[in-house]
Amino acid sequence: MHAFSIPPAIAARVAARCGTPHPFAQLDPRRTALVVIDMQNGFMRQDIAHAWCPMAEHVVPAINRLGAALRLAGGAVFWIQNLFDASCETEWSVMQEMATPAARARRAAAMSEGTVGHELWPGLDVRVGDQVVKKKRYSAFIQGSSDLPSILRARGFDTVLITGTVTSVCCESSARDAMMLNFRTVMVSDGCAAMSDEEHAASLIAFHLQFGDVLTVDECIAGFSSIEQKAAAE
Repeated sequence: MHAFSIPPAIAARVAARCGTPHPFAQLDPRRTALVVIDMQNGFMRQDIAHAWCPMAEHVVPAINRLGAALRLAGGAVFWIQNLFDASCETEWSVMQEMATPAARARRAAAMSEGTVGHELWPGLDVRVGDQVVKKKRYSAFIQGSSDLPSILRARGFDTVLITGTVTSVCCESSARDAMMLNFRTVMVSDGCAAMSDEEHAASLIAFHLQFGDVLTVDECIAGFSSIEQKAAAE
């Protein structure tokens, strides 16, 4: 697990802007979706991965624990699978141009539907009632990537908890876009994996300063309870 805590100077700047260092400390679980990004063999199995993230396997227990707590409290879990198909060659050609022919071939082999690489990591606690959504960009929320924003809105979710891999790429891209599409957005610090502690911290700090909140799994679960306690007191 990455070692991370929000630096006091960053917390102070967020508090000055928001009135609190954690604007989404209270979470209504019935309106909250856990969005799990790219936890697939193609990022997690060294023998077949096109972009192996060794830390991703270590955040699986945290993701599973948060998913179980959220389901129990009335929320839902969405598993996001990165997908490569022929449309990626033309509709996202810039990304293709930025990779070598060998790298493009590895990505296609690992991320094409029906391959072992495309499958979700077997240690994930995927349950009946969860929803799997495919995406074709780094961000799951940007136009042309997936139908996730409309799916979430149709089911009444206005808050998203972002977990998965890689923190600084697909997780942060999804989180930023979610906020700009008017979702209350939290990056779960111990539920995201990066290539290094430094990249992980830089991503979370940049996001927290302007786009949303950064909470641990324990803080998210406490946030579910705080809403219930508040409702009971009213």
